[in-house]
Amino acid sequence: MKLFKLAISTAALALSPALAAQERAEPPQAASPQIDYDAFAQLTIKLAPVRKARLLAKDEFFARAAQEDALILDTRSAAAFQMGHIKGAVNLPFSDFTDEKLRTVIGNDPTRAIYIYCNNNFSDNRAPIALKSAPLALNIPTFINLYGYGYENIWELDGVMATSEVNWVGLGDLVDPAPAQTATRAGDKPATKSS
Repeated sequence: MKLFKLAISTAALALSPALAAQERAEPPQAASPQIDYDAFAQLTIKLAPVRKARLLAKDEFFARAAQEDALILDTRSAAAFQMGHIKGAVNLPFSDFTDEKLRTVIGNDPTRAIYIYCNNNFSDNRAPIALKSAPLALNIPTFINLYGYGYENIWELDGVMATSEVNWVGLGDLVDPAPAQTATRAGDKPATKSS
């Protein structure tokens, strides 16, 4: 028991200078005024019930998206969009969102109806719609960012379907990912190539 107490005392003495130095350290620098994680987190929480109310089943999504002046916005990469997308969609990659580019694509009417979808709406799980991690599905930050930029009339495709169930256009057949790149969700069956 004495040996145990001695070991604890020695460890405490050894850590004392490090703890004292940590207390004397300068406080962390202020966050960048151009990056506001706290405001983003607050907006995310505020929009959770709004987004939930804006999820549309496939038939309603496409019926509304067919209305005059509606916009189907695909925010995947330009390369993925070129490989395949919902017919009539317009591409603005999420990483390119700025006030100016959004106005160029959406127009000057912030009340314009915008319909969004992403890879995770499709069960094919192959390029250009390989499955993403569910909490990181592109629809989520797209919805939040569009709203944050002042576009509040956003509607999101709900559910999971095969591209063969929608009017999908592209350069040809979907491309099977390499086995190591294939992501799966619990309970999913492997996707098969449709003819």
